[in-house]
Amino acid sequence: MAQDVLCDVGNCVYNEKGRKCGAAQIYVVSHKGTKAETSRETDCQTFKPAE
Repeated sequence: MAQDVLCDVGNCVYNEKGRKCGAAQIYVVSHKGTKAETSRETDCQTFKPAE
């Protein structure tokens, strides 16, 4: 599980100093239904498809 979640959205209430996300949980979505092939198809820059 990730220790540090980073956030580039400066006006998010969960964005703490140093770009760290302070939210209790993270919700990642796909722009192509329930499957994606690249990070560009999601709202997650670290997305990698499962093998």
